[in-house]
Amino acid sequence: MKIGILFSGGKDSMLAAYIAKQQEKHEVVCLISVISENKESYMFHIPSIIRVEKQAEVMKIPLIIQQTKGEKEEELVDLEIAIRKAIEEYDVQGIVTGAIESVYQASRIRKICKKLGLKCISPLWHKNQLEILEELIEKGFKVIITGVFAEPFDKSWLGREINNNFIKDMKLLNKKYKINMAGEGGEFETFVLNCPLFKKELKVKSFEDFGEKNSWRREIAVV
Repeated sequence: MKIGILFSGGKDSMLAAYIAKQQEKHEVVCLISVISENKESYMFHIPSIIRVEKQAEVMKIPLIIQQTKGEKEEELVDLEIAIRKAIEEYDVQGIVTGAIESVYQASRIRKICKKLGLKCISPLWHKNQLEILEELIEKGFKVIITGVFAEPFDKSWLGREINNNFIKDMKLLNKKYKINMAGEGGEFETFVLNCPLFKKELKVKSFEDFGEKNSWRREIAVV
């Protein structure tokens, strides 16, 4: 089955793409990224989203980019437009999403897929969040933090790599502050610099940080 990946460049969509690609019955034919003007978007990843082009380049997979103003519910119209493009240009029959627990996101994506006659595939749905982090490390994913949006996070977390020390710290934050281990509550955002789907590793060339207190994002340039 030809599948398109709803792609943010973060750990969840990348891991979902990796898992889906391992199945012989699936052929990943395109990536689909929605770039929102609204930094408070309900649906879409924001930090360094424009760098998905570089990721698609090292993955050797075509990328569809759809712009949206990011208005609640209205942004779903733009998502549907992007998925329709994937159908027309690449004959996709299924859509892969990196949703883990967000019913808001998952239900809306499923509704669009049902409307368009597509299979909705969510390899990470209700998967243990600690296991997701461990799998990223085990499979050789290099993932950095590009946004934090909850107490007690601060600017110092930007750029941190997801590794065993990160998991150790997240366990403590989960116990003390009920922070979701994989950031599924929107507590943090990520960017993948390398994984088994890449032909070469990406390097951070420069970056710029924006924010205050417990809300920070890092816009990176990669080569």
